[in-house]
Amino acid sequence: MAATSKLGSKKPKTIYEKYPWQNLTSQRPIIGVDEVGRGCLAGPVYAAAVVLNEQRPWQHYTDSKLLSEARREEYAVQILADHRVGIGFATVEEISQLNILRAALLAMRRAVEQLELRGGHALVDGNQAIPGLTGYSQTPLVKGDLRAEPVAAASIVAKVTRDRLMKSLSAEFAGYGFEVHKGYATPEHKQAIQRLGPCALHRPTFAGVREYLSLGAARL
Repeated sequence: MAATSKLGSKKPKTIYEKYPWQNLTSQRPIIGVDEVGRGCLAGPVYAAAVVLNEQRPWQHYTDSKLLSEARREEYAVQILADHRVGIGFATVEEISQLNILRAALLAMRRAVEQLELRGGHALVDGNQAIPGLTGYSQTPLVKGDLRAEPVAAASIVAKVTRDRLMKSLSAEFAGYGFEVHKGYATPEHKQAIQRLGPCALHRPTFAGVREYLSLGAARL
């Protein structure tokens, strides 16, 4: 549930209440699920699913966007070492075929399936349940990465995993600056597309890419 607070003449700030996921004692394990990369112009969309080991530290996990890159990397190492993690993705081709929303949900389903569990309760960041995820109960949770630590942990792992991939591909697709913007629609990235044309990592159905497909025909 969201509330707002007003400070002077500034725009009211939305405050999201913590979700009491630890109280779901009859529905275990609790699985946090989140995705990253929906708004990018290039690269796959990634998702992670995390079951927290409640015997290990987890209270400091929060939305990956609020953390520095160094802190995200530090936390990702901890999460992978201490907790149960599944990672999934959907390719650029799948994004084009399905649309970005369906591709993101597909990546989420694959991440949960990577856990190889028989069931559980998935806390899914956003306002939609994951289609085709049989054997699991689900709670869509708007701003889940701010409201539930399992979702926050998933957002951190998904973000770090995708960022590492985009950095590793920057040498193969030189000139676009993927090592800096990771495929997001920054002014520098848009200028590179206009100058070089799209490459095979770019999402041809996205505005900001499709207008320049003829320039990049030799690079696709």
